[in-house]
Amino acid sequence: MRVAIAFLTVVGLATTLPVAQTKAARTTLDVYLIDVEGGGSTLFVSPTGQSLLVDAGNGGGGRGPIAVRDAERIMAAVKDAGLQQIDYLITTHWHGDHYGGMAELASRIPIKNFVDHGPNTQPNPATDEFLAKVYSEIIARGKHIVAKPGDVIPITGLDWRIVSAAGETIKTSLKGPGAGKPNPYCADFKPMEADNGIENAMSVGSVVTFGSFRVAHLGDLTRNKEFNLMCPMNRVGTVDLWVVSHHGQIVSNSEVLAHALQARVQLLNNGTRKGGQPETMKALHSAPRLEDLWQLHFSQLSGQEYTVPGMYIANDTDDHPLDLPRTALDPPPAGRGTPPPPPHNGPAYYIKVSAQRDGTFTVTNTRNGFSKTYGSLIRSAAN
Repeated sequence: MRVAIAFLTVVGLATTLPVAQTKAARTTLDVYLIDVEGGGSTLFVSPTGQSLLVDAGNGGGGRGPIAVRDAERIMAAVKDAGLQQIDYLITTHWHGDHYGGMAELASRIPIKNFVDHGPNTQPNPATDEFLAKVYSEIIARGKHIVAKPGDVIPITGLDWRIVSAAGETIKTSLKGPGAGKPNPYCADFKPMEADNGIENAMSVGSVVTFGSFRVAHLGDLTRNKEFNLMCPMNRVGTVDLWVVSHHGQIVSNSEVLAHALQARVQLLNNGTRKGGQPETMKALHSAPRLEDLWQLHFSQLSGQEYTVPGMYIANDTDDHPLDLPRTALDPPPAGRGTPPPPPHNGPAYYIKVSAQRDGTFTVTNTRNGFSKTYGSLIRSAAN
C-alpha cells in the first residue's frame, strides 16, 4: 500500500531513528558518486552515520549480471562508509538505470525507508512488472514514502529538502544564499516538447544543507521542469556541489539551472557514451563560479575539445585507445541494434566528497588518489 507522508510532520522523530554503526566517528558529510556505467547511484552519509542512497543503478529490476555488478559497486562504497544498513533509498524515477540494481542490493543490506514519486507514468512492461511483483515485496520490509515537493527527510544534522517530485516543484523559495531572487537566465529559456508523463520529468529532486555546505541532486529532471523550479525566481539559490542532472545529457542542464546554481564543483555521473555532449559541456563549463568539473568517465561524446583533464576522471575503458578522439562523436542510434559501449569490466572507481560544516569540502578521485580541497566561503542567507 502506498503511503504519502509529509516529512515536515516527522522531523521530530529524527533523533529516534537507528543510527548506523560506522568504523570511526566522523565529522563530515560524505558523498559517494558511484560508477554504475551511465546509470544513477549516489550515497550520502551524515556525520551521525545515517545514510541515504539516491538510486540503485542498472539492471532492469532483475538480478542479472548488470544488477549484480552495480549492487557490488554500491556495496563497495557502503563498506568504505562503514554502514550496516541504508536508512533511506530515494528512487528518483522509474527508469531501469536508476532502480535496476535495487532487488540485488536489498538482498545484501537492510534498507529501512523507500522514497519515490509514486506510480510509474511511462508504461513499460519490465518496469510495471517490477513494481507489481518485486518492489511491493521489498518495501514491505520497511516503510514506503511517496515524496512531495516541500517535504523534509529527517536526517540528524542535515536539512534535506525535496524540491521536485511527480512533475511538480516547490512553490516557496528555500532559505539559502541567492534563493528567492530573480533568475536572469529565464529570459532566454527555450522550452522543449511537453514532457508530462515522461518519467525523467517526474524525478525526485533534493537540496541538502549541512551547515554552510549545500548540494543539489535533481535526478534526471528535464529542462521544462528546471524552468518551473528556477523561474522567474531562483527558488533553490546557489550551491557548493551539484550532481549534474541526467548524466549530463542535453534534455536537461539548461542555463536556468546550471548557471543559476553557481556550483563551485560539478560531479558528472556520465557513461563512456552517455552524456557529455558539447552543448551540455559548454553550459557546464561556462557556469558562473565554477572551479572544477569531475567526471565518472571520459565521454566519447565530448571528445578532447570539451572534456576535463584525466586526473578529474574516475574510470577508463578496458581497452583504452592510444589516441583519444579529438572531435565529439554522435550518440549511437537508439533501439535494439545499438552497438554496446566500450567494455569496463575492471575495477570501478567512485568519486568521494567529504564536506565540513563550515563549507570546506574535499573531492577525491579514488582511481588515482588525486584530491582537491575547496575552502569555505562566508555566505549569508541574505546574499
